[in-house]
Amino acid sequence: MSNRSIIAIIALAVVAFLVTQTFYTVDPTKQVLVRQFGAIVGEPKTEPGLYAKIPLVQDIQRIDRRLLDYEAAEFEIIAGDQKRLVVDAYARYKIVAAKLFAQTVPGGEATLRGLLDSLINSEIRGVLSSVPLHAVLTDQRAPLMDDITKRVNAKTKELGVEVVDVRIKRADLPQANSQSVFNRMKTDREREAGQLRAEGDEEKARITATADREVAVFKADAGLKAQIAMGGADAEATRIYAEAFNRDKDFYAFYRRMEAYKQAFGAGGSTMILSPDSDFFRYFNDPAGPPLPKK
Repeated sequence: MSNRSIIAIIALAVVAFLVTQTFYTVDPTKQVLVRQFGAIVGEPKTEPGLYAKIPLVQDIQRIDRRLLDYEAAEFEIIAGDQKRLVVDAYARYKIVAAKLFAQTVPGGEATLRGLLDSLINSEIRGVLSSVPLHAVLTDQRAPLMDDITKRVNAKTKELGVEVVDVRIKRADLPQANSQSVFNRMKTDREREAGQLRAEGDEEKARITATADREVAVFKADAGLKAQIAMGGADAEATRIYAEAFNRDKDFYAFYRRMEAYKQAFGAGGSTMILSPDSDFFRYFNDPAGPPLPKK
């Protein structure tokens, strides 16, 4: 290879290097700062496209312009009613002033996350320590988190960062307290269950007593009606018997005496000591039933 070819290759390499050091692109998700000997030159480039800088003198710093997420480390707080609570919070933020951010947070996003952790921890403690535990665990939490977001955002604006939202992802009692709370809730539920069972037994006794009373009244009414019906039937039967027997008094006397024999001898095992010529046996002596002679 000749010297001319080597020089041409070296020249092309130098030109390619200078081109890469001169031109740069801006991505839609990024904002770019140009630094000259460490100092920021001009305003951040935010419009996507191809840009140029002074090679070997200036360099670029890319900063994300998207909405970013941050999850704080789990920590414990004491609510306004002295109840302990373990919270797990997260935040969403974006860098809205790249130049201010680069000047105030030299370490970039890694340093920013450390600052956010401290700010979020401090503001959550400051707000939640003034309210009772139930306010954190109910729908009252939303306005509290809005207040925390405003407090954190007021401080991060000085860094060129806007905190869009701060939320508590999880809020639990410490493990040591969870068991005691569980036991207390269990005791409360058992007491409520016992009270409900007692009320149920009382209602059952009331319904049973009412039903028994209604059954007794119904039976009494039915018995009375049955007695009245039976009395009426007996009266009617007596009337019919009387009317029938009045037609033949001798037959009636004979029938009654046969009924008496049936009652006396039908049961069996009965012993009677009577004179054979007594009036009771008058139909045995004379089926026609003449009256026995008087002695």
